[in-house]
Amino acid sequence: MYAFDFVRPKTVADAVKALQAEDAQALGGGQTLIPTLKQRLAQPSVLVSLTGIDEMKGVCRDGDVLVIGGGTLHATVAREARAHYPALAALAGNIGDPAVRNRGTIGGSLANNDPSACYPSAALASGATIVTNSRKIAADDYFQGMFTTALEPGEIITSVRLPIPQKAAYVKFEQPASRFALVGVFVAKYAGGVRVAVTGASNNGVFRWTEAEAALSANFSAGAVKGLKATAADLIADLHGTAAYRAHLIGVLTARAVAAAG
Repeated sequence: MYAFDFVRPKTVADAVKALQAEDAQALGGGQTLIPTLKQRLAQPSVLVSLTGIDEMKGVCRDGDVLVIGGGTLHATVAREARAHYPALAALAGNIGDPAVRNRGTIGGSLANNDPSACYPSAALASGATIVTNSRKIAADDYFQGMFTTALEPGEIITSVRLPIPQKAAYVKFEQPASRFALVGVFVAKYAGGVRVAVTGASNNGVFRWTEAEAALSANFSAGAVKGLKATAADLIADLHGTAAYRAHLIGVLTARAVAAAG
């Protein structure tokens, strides 16, 4: 590690002000940033902790929308979303291990946009709205590639608004050491159609599988995606699996998610 200033504001307004300092960096649960600092891959001069901002914490229902504060822990989502959005609660309850779930936050995960993270698939499949200190961003516009989002420097995710689906499920094929998704598929059925989001598979980060969405909107059953093949173009190929292997997993896990949701 190295020397830096550390501030822990109590309000969003104070956090935004602190982030205006030169080389300032927001710190959520620190599950990605702290290891990055230890490796000196990032060297901010000021760390602005968001953990003391109570207005960014909590889970509540607003009509047919589940509202989650950006500073809400994974463990809290797993516990408090269960009655309203079981698929999202199950996803949160299977992120990493207990230590990660009791430090990591939904806002931090979405801001980092790791290509293998679970929450981006839930946000994209749910047609979520990412609320920041200055605006509201539709999930379809928010995710812009691997580790890339629509957030501007100094912008903070204050909450996430997720429309509650009629049916939904998330299934992931885990990389056993990290518990990140080698491939993860979130399926959500709404009155207006079905949304399918895939994480862990693409060099471009989370994406919607539109062919599966069309098939499932016409017939919400595992059989509807039988025979559909995701393209292997732009999929990740590494020591854990080839692009073709990940493409195959997308189809398998989509069918499993539909069966679990149904």
